[in-house]
Amino acid sequence: MSANYKNWVPNGMIGALTASTAVLGAGTAALLCSEFDPRLKKILVGAAGAGTLLCGTMAAWSIYAHGKFSYSGNRKLSQEIVEGTAEYITLPEGGIGLDVGCGSGALTIACAKRNPQGRMIGIDRWGKEYASFSQQLCEDNSDAEGAANTEFHHGDACKLDFPDEYFDAVTSNYVYHNITGADKQQLLRETLRVLKKGGTFAIHDIMSKSRYGDMQQFVNELRDAGFESAEIIDTTNGKFMTKGEAAILGLSGSSLLV
Repeated sequence: MSANYKNWVPNGMIGALTASTAVLGAGTAALLCSEFDPRLKKILVGAAGAGTLLCGTMAAWSIYAHGKFSYSGNRKLSQEIVEGTAEYITLPEGGIGLDVGCGSGALTIACAKRNPQGRMIGIDRWGKEYASFSQQLCEDNSDAEGAANTEFHHGDACKLDFPDEYFDAVTSNYVYHNITGADKQQLLRETLRVLKKGGTFAIHDIMSKSRYGDMQQFVNELRDAGFESAEIIDTTNGKFMTKGEAAILGLSGSSLLV
């Protein structure tokens, strides 16, 4: 059995958009061939044509994104991001790491495999918007990868159910930008709350100013608070992806806080 980390662009969405494009396109063609009030016909053809163009564009984007993120494709962007983020995590002998928003378990497992001397805990709420992701999927993937030093639990990134300074490392990948109505810097502080002094962290997300505010100031505040080192690394300049890929995929501003 091999691990199945899924794709955050589901096949169902691609199928639905493709079918909608076909139906709207056929409807537009039928309207063009029909004979009725010219003014009404113009309005209906315009609306159907616009819908066809919109759905077609979204279908094309979904196919493009699915191919980029697929673990079985040529680009394997998800795998590159996960493994590149995991490289920053080092656990001491018997240490414990936390992966916030573990999804299908990819980053949790990657960190665990790099740190057989410790163990990793992955948490997620596994919401209905990502129905194909689950705790069971994470556990199955961990078994498939032979990573016995993992465990997975339901959890809330906004209020972690762990005491202060509990973990030797914390990590996360493309999670916080999905949490609506929450102060992103406060989410980071909640994550770092459970990190031991001297621990390591690697948090990857779309840290654009519109979402996160002034992250350089945040980094300065972490240093002032006693963190030995903290920096923001742009991951769209060739580290994980190109700026062109990031722009098309809607991932401009992707950065690592380490």
